[in-house]
Amino acid sequence: MSKTNIKNRLVLTNTELNREIALLKETLLEKERTIEVLQGSEKQYRRLFESAKDGILILDADSGMVVDVNPFLIQLLGYSHEEFCGKHVWEISTFKDIAASKNAFKALQDNQYIRYEDLPLKTRSGQVVAVEFVSNVYLVAHSKVIQCTIRDITSHLRQAAQLQQAQKMEAVGVLAGGVAHDYNNMLSVILVYSELALNKMNPSEPLYNDLQEIFKAAERSKDITRQLLTFARKQTIIPVVLDLNRNVESMLKMLRRLIGEDIDLVWRPEIGMYPIKMDPVQVDQILANLCINSRDAIAGVGKVTIETGSAVFDETYCADHAGFVAGNYVLLAVSDDGCGMDKETLALIFEPFFTSKGIGQGTGLGLSTVYGIVKQNNGFINVYSEPGKGTTFRIYLPRYAGQTIDTPRERTAEIACSRGETVMVVEDEPALLKMSKRILEELGYRVLAADTPGKAIELTEEHASEINLIITDVVMPEMNGRDLVERFQSLYPSIKILFMSGYTADVIAHRGVLSEGVNFIQKPYSIKDLAVKVRKALEH
Repeated sequence: MSKTNIKNRLVLTNTELNREIALLKETLLEKERTIEVLQGSEKQYRRLFESAKDGILILDADSGMVVDVNPFLIQLLGYSHEEFCGKHVWEISTFKDIAASKNAFKALQDNQYIRYEDLPLKTRSGQVVAVEFVSNVYLVAHSKVIQCTIRDITSHLRQAAQLQQAQKMEAVGVLAGGVAHDYNNMLSVILVYSELALNKMNPSEPLYNDLQEIFKAAERSKDITRQLLTFARKQTIIPVVLDLNRNVESMLKMLRRLIGEDIDLVWRPEIGMYPIKMDPVQVDQILANLCINSRDAIAGVGKVTIETGSAVFDETYCADHAGFVAGNYVLLAVSDDGCGMDKETLALIFEPFFTSKGIGQGTGLGLSTVYGIVKQNNGFINVYSEPGKGTTFRIYLPRYAGQTIDTPRERTAEIACSRGETVMVVEDEPALLKMSKRILEELGYRVLAADTPGKAIELTEEHASEINLIITDVVMPEMNGRDLVERFQSLYPSIKILFMSGYTADVIAHRGVLSEGVNFIQKPYSIKDLAVKVRKALEH
């Protein structure tokens, strides 16, 4: 071979060598880039794994050994990283109940995807959390792993239960409103006619006691109906700005008689609280129902404590405390050292007609009434109780930003007779119309009776200059009471108006809350109730 050929061959060899070196460098660079990408993916996966807001458990698909666990699951269940990793899943306390045998794990091995919608897991502290459990099988570096994603759904289930409860309460409220109208009409008739008969009869006559029992039974029925309406948030209320401490203090003497001498009633007010705006009668109802409940929970000697205070809750606090609503509140708390309640009873206490008392010892409407009042006033209620450790009801009512306190309403008033006024009664129930006419006439009023809105319009056109007051039912055929009144007032603005109804309708009250200046009487009513309301409406 000539020198030239040898030289050319060497040049060619060097070129090929350089090319091979270049290719090798490019391959090495590509591998470095691949390693960087893999390392980046690993870091990204690790960040997602570490920061995930669901629990993640990685198992070896062949052995069931825990390969890895993320911080969220560690925090949720209360076990350390070391207590998870290197152990079979069925050896970890929290999973023993659901993976007590290898057969359970085999189901994870044999299925590419498994999902449990509501699986209870017990934390290290013994608390039970509800989780959604999803498992997937993956191939990683030629080895199969099972990734278990564990989502805490405890708050979700609680919210669903609260929604279901609210819907149930609303259904009962609709039923209560429908029944109350007709039922209260008839109760009014029973109350008034028995009262009329009693007023005209000598107490020494044998029939007097029988009539008294009829009257008392009607009064009790009236109270039960009103409790149900209050629970359903369908009772008419007249809110005023009030000092809660003052209202509680005015009830203390009555409450002490109510709970008896063996039970010590302790009053602990906070000085200088903000006022609230609600019907003072509802404050009385809350206190009476809670104190009766406490009395019945105490066997023999005991203590009931009434406290007031202030509370402020922000969004962060409310997020961690179910049932709390952010805002500024006035607190009313009633505690006792009675028998307390277990969790099963606590879950049912606000249910209408639920009672843990013996037959004939309770209607099951007391706490339902309290619940309805609190909700109607945009507040909320929390109960703390354990068997043998007593019970505390904490009621949070929105504080009123102003400072003006309304003068407390008179709780008693004398029957006032007519001063020569003419009253028109509009009522579609014949028995109630007849009864109302009779009561008013006996009080000295001149009465015009209309059984339909059409008849009322005719009478008003004939006697417009004579009529001083129109008493009208709210729910009637042809035209409701508010529309009828609007027609009257546009033509005869000087005529006074008194609404009456067996339940609140949003026709005259927004969510059962009357506007200022609206006169209203709730059915059923007594002779005295009607006399006082009529006099007040005429003088308003």
